[in-house]
Amino acid sequence: MEILLILVLLVVALFVLYYNRIITLENRVNNALSQVDVQLKRRNDLIPNLVNTVKGYAAHETGVFDRVTQARERMLSAGSIEEKSAASNQLTQALRSVFAIAEAYPALKADANFRELQGQLEETENKIAYSRQFFNDTVLDFNNTVTTIPGVFVAQLMGKKPKPFFEVDEATRQVPGVNF
Repeated sequence: MEILLILVLLVVALFVLYYNRIITLENRVNNALSQVDVQLKRRNDLIPNLVNTVKGYAAHETGVFDRVTQARERMLSAGSIEEKSAASNQLTQALRSVFAIAEAYPALKADANFRELQGQLEETENKIAYSRQFFNDTVLDFNNTVTTIPGVFVAQLMGKKPKPFFEVDEATRQVPGVNF
């Protein structure tokens, strides 16, 4: 009887331990996603200023500006991690077009406002990359916990499933050869 009681207490303790670990990790995942959102919002706030600065020099490039605007709107309306990831990738591609246009306009590249916006955007992109990495590391910890024994049993009881990573598509991984 004592052995059974000890076994039951051990199972309950293990359950509580993994329950708390799963909740803690899920909270970290949510926090990490919030940090990604903060950086994506910062980038989205910089984009209209950047586009307006470039428009002053290359107003006839309306197709590029329309793509940037549409990609930004998709980014703002994205809900799930997958939608945010896809919208972020589209926005990155659209911004590359803006910077490619700037290559053709030496006066634009020399414009102090453009250089400042470019610097802020570059800093924000670095922060986005770090935030994505932190998010994905946190998701990895969560996913490992909810898919390995004994965490998988507790996760099933809690209805928790592995979470998706914040992925970058292949086209976005390619570094453009643009110099300013």
